[in-house]
Amino acid sequence: MARQLITSIEIDASPNVVWEILTEFDRFDLWNPFIRSIDGKAKIGTKLKVKIQPPGGSAMIFRPVVLAADPNKELRWLGRVILPGIFDGEHRFQVEPLGDRRVRFVQSEKFSGLLVPFFWRSLNIQTRRGFEEMNQALKLRSEQQ
Repeated sequence: MARQLITSIEIDASPNVVWEILTEFDRFDLWNPFIRSIDGKAKIGTKLKVKIQPPGGSAMIFRPVVLAADPNKELRWLGRVILPGIFDGEHRFQVEPLGDRRVRFVQSEKFSGLLVPFFWRSLNIQTRRGFEEMNQALKLRSEQQ
């Protein structure tokens, strides 16, 4: 069973500014309330070490593989728990230009696997709130550049 979370926010900044902040992984601890850290590079095929902490939840570490890293446009990775088909999450960040200095930032994740129905309620509440808090923090940081 697959389920998807989608959140978005408009940001008064260029796609380049938003992308630079989004891929400057070593600075996430300074501004990101949801994804606390990422070790690795935004490069296709790279395995990352991602630490997330949903609001009101415990920190978790995932080791996803980067599926897409299209500068100023899209960063996407696939994380799995245990084995494929148990609990998979394809996380996507999109930067959509709306003008010279305005973008729509879309953060989404497609969850699939046997365990998704058991975790969907907390994903739809805590994880969604984490996405929204990160989106707001990214907006604030981008607009201060």
